Amino acid sequence: MTPQLQATLAKLPARPGVYLLRDERRNVLYVGKAQSLRSRVRQYWQKGRTAEPLRIESAMDRVADVEYTVTDTVSEALLLEANLIKRYQPRFNVRLKDDKSYPFIKVTVGEDFPRIERTRRLPQDGSRYFGPYASASSVDEAMNLIRRLFPFRTCTVDITAGERALPRPCLLYHIKRCQGPCIEAIDKESYRRDIEQVMLFLEGRQETVARALRKEMEAASNALDFERAAATRDKVRAIERTMESQKMAAFARTEQDLLGFARSGSEGAVQLFAVREGKIVARDVFVLENVRDVSDGEALAAFVKQYYLTAGSVPPRVLVPAALPEQADLEGFLAVRRGHLVTIAVPQRGRNRQLLELASRNAAETLAREQARWLADEGKTLTALEQLGEALGLPAPPMRIECYDISTLQGTNSVGSMVVFEEGRPRSGEYRRFRIKTVEGTDDYASHREVLRRRFRRALGGEEGSAEELRWRLPDLVVIDGGKGQVSAAREVMDEMGLHDLPLAGIAKEREELFLPGRSDPIVLPATSQALYLVQRLRDEAHRFAITYHRQLRAKAQVRSVFDDLPGVGPARKRALLRVFGTAKGVRGASVDEIAAVPGIGPGLAGRIKAALEA
Repeated sequence: MTPQLQATLAKLPARPGVYLLRDERRNVLYVGKAQSLRSRVRQYWQKGRTAEPLRIESAMDRVADVEYTVTDTVSEALLLEANLIKRYQPRFNVRLKDDKSYPFIKVTVGEDFPRIERTRRLPQDGSRYFGPYASASSVDEAMNLIRRLFPFRTCTVDITAGERALPRPCLLYHIKRCQGPCIEAIDKESYRRDIEQVMLFLEGRQETVARALRKEMEAASNALDFERAAATRDKVRAIERTMESQKMAAFARTEQDLLGFARSGSEGAVQLFAVREGKIVARDVFVLENVRDVSDGEALAAFVKQYYLTAGSVPPRVLVPAALPEQADLEGFLAVRRGHLVTIAVPQRGRNRQLLELASRNAAETLAREQARWLADEGKTLTALEQLGEALGLPAPPMRIECYDISTLQGTNSVGSMVVFEEGRPRSGEYRRFRIKTVEGTDDYASHREVLRRRFRRALGGEEGSAEELRWRLPDLVVIDGGKGQVSAAREVMDEMGLHDLPLAGIAKEREELFLPGRSDPIVLPATSQALYLVQRLRDEAHRFAITYHRQLRAKAQVRSVFDDLPGVGPARKRALLRVFGTAKGVRGASVDEIAAVPGIGPGLAGRIKAALEA
């Protein structure tokens, strides 16, 4: 610990605030908030402290200085923390992916004739902002809908009430996509009334807008202004069609947001369902980075802080699938943003729970699409292979990579997996799985040695040019899920089999560093590099494939019953018994005659079954 750092820690106040952990180059590694800066920040350097998440542990070796800002309340600290995470995008924080580029809809309410436009910046200019939206297409969809309902101006012409700004209107006026304030075709009050309805619509209050338009339609009809009444009627019908397409009208007049969550490797996704006036009015998915070693609740808490920091509206209730840490503080933060009380809840049953499960399934689908899209991008995968080859000192990009993982539960049903990526894409037809045969108990090193021996024996045992050799051909790079120990075990096997020149690397779960044989210090790939993303995908796919096989074996072991040891009772008779009696306990409680009545059993076998079950 440097003298500067020691002096900073000694002066920390026992007040709420936000702290920044910086490295020697002044880069922000981590942003956190604390109820007491003194006790929270000092914990990082205390012996015997409660274990921190692995990502924070890995950051501590690089911390050279701590900066802090004192706040009056924890809610203010949460607000500042979210702002600083958005600003610095620290490597070790859970954060919204590409947070700086999320689009918003901007309404310039400070002008006489407000404009509505897309934006990705949020200056404090008095305008109203709606969003963030997950993609530009979501913004386009909303903009196109409101333009059809309430034509508004998009130009930057300076228009003042009572003055004609242009001698003639543009094309948008003639195709009824603008109401022509530039030529005084609409007065300020009428135009702003329409903009107010646009903002209500963007807030999800379509029913409120529809009620106001119905009254306007009746007034126009009573005044015999049938042309205006017909135009207003068309708007009402369009809004009603929109509301009909929004699922779930059984929520009465509920206002709430539902946040579904799913994760895959180091990435997570939050599916947001916004319910306003009893209907889902918005659905967006946001991707989170750096969630590998945090709980679902911690990841959701990070999303809540960062999303609602700039959200156009905060509902009175936010529903989540898992309890959030420091929930009371988060509710205070949301209350500050909303101006009224906000509750965070975890529904256990009913319609809300079903919707959360639906949202989580949508989030999982998004992650799968993200992965598929990345793997399908040839430019990115080639860049990743070039970066990886350069980082590992390989003579050429590794076009064929194999990755290995071991899965076990307390030393039982241990399995190994081998996944293959060619040109940066998975070759699922060449995946292999291994049931560990020679290792007793939990021994990751020995399990890796067995799997690699069996794999490379296949490659070296086939005749040159044979189908067996082609099926088990050697890769350009072997990746092991593990650190120095696993790499050493793998190198031992490969040297033993004469594969001295076959490149090998291990990826450690804790810090996502690459370890090479005979090298003490790890290789740290940049957090934004395509190579790191590729290696993470490899490791995650190997882990998924291994754990799937492991679960299959565990399920088979659990399905075994007393019937499996009964002579004369095969799979068909076992199914017949279970079909009639449901369980082994049901068979045990039945009489010999009842067992004999089961098709395919008979009196003799029934007597042996009964005796065996009662033994």
